[in-house]
Amino acid sequence: MGHAEPKAIETELRDAAEERYLNYALSVITSRALPDVRDGLKPVQRRILYAMFQNLHLTAGARPRKSAAIVGDVLGKFHPHGDQAAYEAMVRMAQPFALRYPLVQGEGNFGSLDGDSAAAMRYTEAKLTALAEEMLADLGAETVAFRGNYDATLEEPVVLPSAIPQLLMNGSTGIAVGMATNVPPHNLREIVAALVAMIDEPDLDVKGLLKHLKGPDFPTGGELLNSKREIREIYETGQGPIRLRGEYTVEDLARGKRQAVVTSIPYTINKAQLVEEIANEIIARKLPQVLDVRDESTTDVRIVLELKPDVEPATAMAYLYKHTSLQTAFHVNLTCLLPTPNAAVGQPARVTLRDLCRQFLDFRMIVVTRRLEHEKRQLQARLHILDALAKIYDDLDRAIRIIRKAESRADAARGLMTAFKLDQIQADAILEIRLYQLARLEIEKIRAERAEKRKRLKEVEALLAKPRERWKLIRAELERLGETYGDKRRTALSAGEELEYDPEAYIVHEDATVVLSRDGWLKRVREVKDPASTRLREGDALFALFPGTTRDRLVLFSSKGALYVLRVGDVPATTGYGEPVQSLLKFGDGERVVAARLVKEAEKAPEAAAVDGQPALPGIIQLTDEVLSVIVASAKGYGFRATPDLSETTRAGRRLARVGEGDEIVSVEAIAGPHVVAATAHGKMLRFKVDEVPELAGVGRGVILMRPDKADDRVVGALALAKDASFVALTPDGGERQIAVREVPAGRRAGKGQKVVKRGGVAGLRVNGASGV
Repeated sequence: MGHAEPKAIETELRDAAEERYLNYALSVITSRALPDVRDGLKPVQRRILYAMFQNLHLTAGARPRKSAAIVGDVLGKFHPHGDQAAYEAMVRMAQPFALRYPLVQGEGNFGSLDGDSAAAMRYTEAKLTALAEEMLADLGAETVAFRGNYDATLEEPVVLPSAIPQLLMNGSTGIAVGMATNVPPHNLREIVAALVAMIDEPDLDVKGLLKHLKGPDFPTGGELLNSKREIREIYETGQGPIRLRGEYTVEDLARGKRQAVVTSIPYTINKAQLVEEIANEIIARKLPQVLDVRDESTTDVRIVLELKPDVEPATAMAYLYKHTSLQTAFHVNLTCLLPTPNAAVGQPARVTLRDLCRQFLDFRMIVVTRRLEHEKRQLQARLHILDALAKIYDDLDRAIRIIRKAESRADAARGLMTAFKLDQIQADAILEIRLYQLARLEIEKIRAERAEKRKRLKEVEALLAKPRERWKLIRAELERLGETYGDKRRTALSAGEELEYDPEAYIVHEDATVVLSRDGWLKRVREVKDPASTRLREGDALFALFPGTTRDRLVLFSSKGALYVLRVGDVPATTGYGEPVQSLLKFGDGERVVAARLVKEAEKAPEAAAVDGQPALPGIIQLTDEVLSVIVASAKGYGFRATPDLSETTRAGRRLARVGEGDEIVSVEAIAGPHVVAATAHGKMLRFKVDEVPELAGVGRGVILMRPDKADDRVVGALALAKDASFVALTPDGGERQIAVREVPAGRRAGKGQKVVKRGGVAGLRVNGASGV
């Protein structure tokens, strides 16, 4: 009998192509590219871990096996795709520079930061890490659904019953059809803290979570440049750029030479290519400050930049951050598969940080509940047998007589069931007892086991009866994972606590005036009608007075090159002398305030009060974008321009300038014009263009602004003003002299200047109302 010819179905090419492409897109989205929100894994990763655990028993304590054997087992049983793709997926799970917390422990060449490929799978070996076992430990407790493999000969888990928040912990990257995912890794201790906080407060929002989870924590370290507000927006929307740059240190060498050493690079950046980029910039003479670049990395990153003499490292690094991949962006896209009523199919969606945490915790509740229900069934089954054994042991001689008189096993079972009121399962279990188990010690063991099982059954039933108790159990398990596997954050928050700006809503908005004395006594009062009447200690003098509100920020620049920003509402309110700045902020020995500013958020700043009959130092600034350009000067004549970050700092402050030995910062003044006027204590002054002063992106010493020509002379300050402006030269005896900018002889930066104040010298400079350019 012949077979019928298959019928051809006629259809439009457009319709056929559309249908097939949609099927392909759905397959890529749900079965290849996107991770599941619950265990954070893509199918190939899940199948590798499952095969290593369930089939090959490659636990953390086992001996590793050849990668080829692992890949072969995965392909043959679960993943009918290319062997190289499966091997690369396993290699990535073993790379400490790719995963924040590796799930596979590899032996052999598994690649490097320089982009080197892993050795062929026939040469390398692998096994699971202890952390990966936490994702698989509950597999045998009926915690997750299973489905058939590709040929329906075996079963595989739809999702792993992970006890760890893998998606947040290690992140994920993938490109599907019409969508992609790019989830950054995070620090396990911070994740656990955030999850515990959500258990305690189920309605916790992203802002609340970010009090514990500070932001991404990349395996290669680096430095985050985003503000707290930007990070919050990224986690609230599920997308946005994370700005990341490598860190560096400065090493002093013999003969006054220095070198900058890059100690970390941005995530996913190829180190060898980065070094090549820097070398190309040097060869093209686009970076004259750097003589050479060397890669001295071993297990740690160490890229050495050999600098020319007298070059400020921050200047060179600012260029590299702008023109090479030493600074880059990680574009966050929190897209993943969410569970649906069909356990085998996930729904792709972009989620928020809160969604990720909520989904994981809800999944943990399901897993823990199913695990407890499975344990309850196991306990009940075992107690069912133990209860029968207890009945038999209480009348053992009678049971033996029944068995001896029986003509068959079935007859013995019926006799026991009748005499002791047992069921078939219990009777069969009794008949399986070996003779040695009738000894007194064995009987006592059975009774002890029965008591222990009963106790545990009550505990399990109590947990199942009260969701709150199960949440406590989940919390305890998470805290154990954090303590066992957590570590310190690798990615610095440069902006860490520094760039993170988060106004506190509970601060009362009211008028306030900040008073700062020359000796560093600080206080807040409601208003000051007459500055001369301000209460000061004997011998002290008024340094700065700023009317504003409690929501404004006070910015203090110190002689050690630090910047401190605190909210006016945090300044002690008192009618007395106030509090020493050192008690509010972590000042070092000999550190003092050399300049102060008030950053206002109101649309219009009030007029500054007068001090000693003269207009106050114009230190009230209005910044909607929080940008202030300043010129910094030190006693030895070094200086630079900068745009300091004016967001709130910790008590330790934020470093603005690097101060050399025997030197100190003497002035930090807002740039109000194109002409720089610098002065020394001996009365010499110098005027030059502000463009001659470099602007530093990082902490540095700068260049020579003015060179004192005598050992006992020092620079006392530098201003940047308009040419038709004037300023005040303060004399050591408390006097003042008005000087026009035009009166100061013009020259070039690093000159010695000419004598302008011929008697008494100069103690400092002060702005006296500049206008025009």
